[in-house]
Amino acid sequence: MTEAAHDREEALSVAERLARRFAAPPQVEAVALAGSRTLEFADEDSDVDLYVYVREDIPLDVRTEIAAGSPRAEIGNATWEPGDEWIDGETGVAVDVMYRHVRWIEEQLDRVLVRHEASVGYSTCFWYNVLHSQPLFDHTGWFAPVQWSAQVKYPPELRRAIVAKNWPLLRRNQSSYLHQIELAVKRNDPLSVNHRVAALLASYFDVLFAVNELPHPGEKRLLQHAARCATTPREMDRQVREVVAAVGDGNVVGRIHELVDGLEELLRREGLGEERHD
Repeated sequence: MTEAAHDREEALSVAERLARRFAAPPQVEAVALAGSRTLEFADEDSDVDLYVYVREDIPLDVRTEIAAGSPRAEIGNATWEPGDEWIDGETGVAVDVMYRHVRWIEEQLDRVLVRHEASVGYSTCFWYNVLHSQPLFDHTGWFAPVQWSAQVKYPPELRRAIVAKNWPLLRRNQSSYLHQIELAVKRNDPLSVNHRVAALLASYFDVLFAVNELPHPGEKRLLQHAARCATTPREMDRQVREVVAAVGDGNVVGRIHELVDGLEELLRREGLGEERHD
């Protein structure tokens, strides 16, 4: 067995063992494994990302007991999604648990698949997450039809909405990211430049995945995911890397123009150029 295969097997074993523990609390509806461990992009530093779907909050003392035996545990994190993090005491594998109410995730799917509402960056990440989850426990069979509902063709209305919302933010609008970056460069404010470049790239990739009718995979390994797109801007990989590398110097504005020019050309090729004027 290769080292990578061993790591995958060990991570799945940890996930299944924890899913059995989470099956006991009455608040839990389903448990699913997602994140890098469900993809070939996983490496030795990848967490075991568990998504615990609940109808009511699980008491903190119950969550603490599930993580018992860990040499380091953080229970009750609420910085992003409610969650816990710990190091598995038996294997040393890092575990990241996120708790989601069933109605909340149903609403997130309805937002994009029924109402076709775009966000500023990362519009379809929750759809991707559910679609690529590996169910480990499904108490009443709730998760199966939810995941099935995510297996739909990319709605053309959603595609147009994401382009219309995010494309003008790159450089067309008066308050575009590019304009904000130009001002930050002029003020010699590198922290502001870094902040706005990150936001620009978030909207850039939101448009790119929408054009390709693919749910957004999230913030990690975007260039690897983008390489699988059927159509991408020419020299996109190089252009993105050069934008990131230029954050600390005066060349960042020119690099961004080159990057956005490539996306504009792609939109024209795909017949979406008119979205710039929405």
